Amino acid sequence: MNISKNAERKIQRKIKRCQVLIAKETKLQFSEVPTENVVICNAGLSTGLQQEVLLEEVLRHAHSLENVFFPPGKSYCYLRFESAEIARTVCERMNGVAPLGQDGCVLLMSYCISLPEKGNNTFGGRTPPGLILVPDFVNEKLESALQDLVDWEEDMEIGSNLKHRRVKHYGYEFLYGTNNVDRNKPLDRKIPSICESMWEKLRHMYPTLDWHVPDQLTVNYYEPGQGIPPHVDTHSVFKDPIISLSLGSDVIMDFRDVKGNHLNVDLPRRSLLIMTGESRYGWTHGITPRKMDTVRCNNSLTIRKRKIRVSFTFRKLQDGPCHCQFSSLCDTHQRDTEHRKDLLKENAAQVELENVHNVYNHIAKHFNKTRHSPWPRVEAFLKSLEPGCILLDVGCGNGKYLGLNSSIVNLGCDRSDGLLKVCTDRGFSVVQCDCLALPFRSASVDACISIAVIHHLATETRRMQAVAEMARVLRPGGRALVYVWAKNQEADEKKSSYLRQNKQNNKPRKGNKIEKDTTEMDGETILPIHTNRTQFQHQDLLVPWKLRNVECSEAGPKVTFLRYYHVFNEHELQEMCGKIGEILVEDSYYDQGNWCVVFKKIA
Repeated sequence: MNISKNAERKIQRKIKRCQVLIAKETKLQFSEVPTENVVICNAGLSTGLQQEVLLEEVLRHAHSLENVFFPPGKSYCYLRFESAEIARTVCERMNGVAPLGQDGCVLLMSYCISLPEKGNNTFGGRTPPGLILVPDFVNEKLESALQDLVDWEEDMEIGSNLKHRRVKHYGYEFLYGTNNVDRNKPLDRKIPSICESMWEKLRHMYPTLDWHVPDQLTVNYYEPGQGIPPHVDTHSVFKDPIISLSLGSDVIMDFRDVKGNHLNVDLPRRSLLIMTGESRYGWTHGITPRKMDTVRCNNSLTIRKRKIRVSFTFRKLQDGPCHCQFSSLCDTHQRDTEHRKDLLKENAAQVELENVHNVYNHIAKHFNKTRHSPWPRVEAFLKSLEPGCILLDVGCGNGKYLGLNSSIVNLGCDRSDGLLKVCTDRGFSVVQCDCLALPFRSASVDACISIAVIHHLATETRRMQAVAEMARVLRPGGRALVYVWAKNQEADEKKSSYLRQNKQNNKPRKGNKIEKDTTEMDGETILPIHTNRTQFQHQDLLVPWKLRNVECSEAGPKVTFLRYYHVFNEHELQEMCGKIGEILVEDSYYDQGNWCVVFKKIA
């Protein structure tokens, strides 16, 4: 299709406007001359552009395409061709012509010097850790026999037609509302005996895996265009591994982990998928509803039409709770977490008394010896205050921040008798109080700091109350700085000083250590005990502090005290402060294993 010069000028103006917006967001460098890299400037996931539809159109004009990448939630996407000449041909035939944009708008295309690093994804090859794919696990004869087990037209029970596919269960019915089975209601329909030859074959092929004879089978029937939503097989219900046999058609299965990694795994017809370890517990898997898949063939991308596919997914029921490392996808962990929250809510004051206040009284002298260097960003906040300002350090500890700015009035408060004695011995002005009820008049101080304090409070309500108390005593326009421990000690892509103090953390890790649930309250397990200098696995936990027994020699045994912590997720502190009406969060940042906010009193 020929484009008039006037229409071409309009298209170029639109492309320039798109380039400015994309470059501002991605730092992408565009090119006036053809390159092998092409940006579709006005269509992507957020506009509803489908990858397969785009590929089908592109491959009408080019014999190969090396890569395609759709940034999540964006209105643009990237293509990479084998050469600039192929890219030029595609752009000449599609730019301003192909009506694949939102509501039929034509695509706007531009060349760029190079693609963003995240735009260099590949199709096929990489798989989640622990995933095993066995091609041609069954022959055509067995494939046909397995497919003939179910008469999908007549042998169907009520409720077996799901929105995206048809299913049939053996051994136990899989209950989709709860992702569980009813152990008290086994089905009369057992797993067909024709499947038994598979188990011995698997034992010989992979003798190191924990094989078992499955007692539950789900058979799924997929028409082209049907799929299954992303999910993880319930941790506490089914053992490891989960195995699935693909019959009748190839298909792409999507795997995603909690960090946002996304891998496309091609499941060939008659192949067996074995999900074990991390791929079983730490990644969701699903099949996107579509009639074509993007696949790699001879180092270039192409599209492959789906056919009718039948999958046999075999599972073994679990005998007890799950003890995996992948807490964010683990139902056992989620239930335990909710249970802990309920117990903490009921016993918050007792936990804080025994595992915060009493502990700091015992370790005050040793704590003082280990806390002497101020954190640079806290020091900068203090030195930014105008001369004559009144500063209140809530939870001042040994007072290491009280003398950094001698031009202001420094006041400190803490609950611990032992730490307050350290402060008075150093000549600081301090008062004993609870941070939940500060003994100061409203609007009486110019600035507050609370460094590593409110993470010792056992419920969100109490943590919010502590922040609200700081806001109350601040004058309008006054500012506060709050630091709390972060659950993720590698949030800036570097190990925090907390982790670096453990030399083992500088070596490659084979897995995360699991905190043991060994602390009891009212006869019930309530909090896990953290392994010092390792990544946190729970949000509410006890952190050991080891101290030489004062009645023993210097070489004598150590006494371990357990301090309660609630370690914060990203954005949690900022969002919590945002719930308090009279303050405005001015800044939020990560600093060496801590989440931090600066807020201002606005009323």
